[in-house]
This record gives sequence, structure tokens and C-alpha cells, in this order.
Amino acid sequence: MIFSLRFIITSIMLGIGLAMDAFSVSLANGLNEPCMKKGKMCGIAGTFAVFQALMPMVGWICVHTVVQYFVVFEKFIPWIALALLGFIGGKMLIEGIKNESDDICAGTKLTFWVLTVQGIATSIDALSVGFAIASYKLIEALWASLIIAAVTFVICMAGVCIGRSAGTKLSGKAGILGGIILIAIGLEIFITGLF
Repeated sequence: MIFSLRFIITSIMLGIGLAMDAFSVSLANGLNEPCMKKGKMCGIAGTFAVFQALMPMVGWICVHTVVQYFVVFEKFIPWIALALLGFIGGKMLIEGIKNESDDICAGTKLTFWVLTVQGIATSIDALSVGFAIASYKLIEALWASLIIAAVTFVICMAGVCIGRSAGTKLSGKAGILGGIILIAIGLEIFITGLF
């Protein structure tokens, strides 16, 4: 099955589907920090790519080892995503309100830990993709995860670029908009996870 057209297309489509939340958070990060350097932009996209590749592999491993524990954990995924993104978005929103200024570079700087939490929050639902690829052999699951990572990187890089560009135009309001976007993504993951 590996490297068949169907396998590649399926992996790309999984990557696109999984990357949408990470794209939105990347957009919010770009809005919040419009003077971001290219290295940091790559770091953001890379972090989301790593988590989007890692979570399906963790799900795949769970299916092949401790599936009963994952089924219990699965019902908490929407709650975890809501709590993490709500906290980060709320913090960004409050800081955006406090720091309303015309200095486009005055946004809150994204730290390693905040980015890590964002990576976990936006990719935690990708654990269930491990179930979807459970029939894959290990090498196929690894290649699918790498394709998902590559797709996520490209999509998130576009999100940061778009957000950064819009952030320079929105000036002091960008942090507020970024916080609202993160809270909305948390709510969207929560609501769709319940139904």
C-alpha cells in the first residue's frame, strides 16, 4: 500500500483536515506578533507539524497496545482543548485590551511553553486518527504521519504569514482578535467533540 496514489492522497487529506485548527492558531499568532522574524515563523509551523505527526502515531501505538485506556481518555479531548485554548486565548485577549497602542510590534511575544500548549491543544484530536490508520503497518503509519506533518507545516506557515500581514494593518487590535480566534477554536473543538 505504501506510496500508492490512494495512500498519498489519503494522507494529504488527513493532513489538511488536521491542520485547520493549527492554521487558525497560526493566524492568531501572526496577528498577535506582526513583527515576527522568519525563523520564529518556521518554528511555529514546525511545532504544529511535529505535534500533528506525533499524535496520530501515539494513537496508532495506543490501538496496538493499550486501546482500552485511550477509549476512556477520548471523551476528555474536547474539554482539554477548550481549557487550553480558552486559557491562552483569554490571556491574549486581556493583554491585547491592556496594551492597545499604535505600535505594531507591541503584541505579546509567543513563548516556547505557550506554543507547546497550542501544539498539544490543536493536535490532541489527531490521536483518534491513530484509529483510522490502525490497519497500516508501522512504516506506513510513519510515512502517513510525515506527510501529515509536511502538509501541516505548509498550511501553518501560510497562516502565520497571513496573520502577520493582517496584524500590521490592525495594529493594537491584533492581540484582541487573536485571543478571540483562539477562544473560538477551543469552543469549536469542544462543541464538535460533544456531538
